[in-house]
Amino acid sequence: MTTYVSLINWTEQGLKNFRDTRQRAEDFSRLVESSGGRVREQLWTVGEYDVVCIVDFPDDEAGVAAMLRAGSTGNIRSNTLRAFDAEEMAGIIGRAG
Repeated sequence: MTTYVSLINWTEQGLKNFRDTRQRAEDFSRLVESSGGRVREQLWTVGEYDVVCIVDFPDDEAGVAAMLRAGSTGNIRSNTLRAFDAEEMAGIIGRAG
């Protein structure tokens, strides 16, 4: 599984419909699950970002496709980062020499 951390901001449309945010989060979880992934955590935040999500996907293509579908709703803009756990990072360091 590949892990992503998404830093999410509501668009103007998403902010107008803030009362729907929990339902949108549930819809996103179903989207991720239908892509073969799982949502580890969704957190609403105060500061530069409105929501932070940690999500696992079976591969990069599934992750990108799901994030494109989520963004196409018009409620969010995301800055999505590919993340690596300690074991993956050890392998990367080993390959770097």
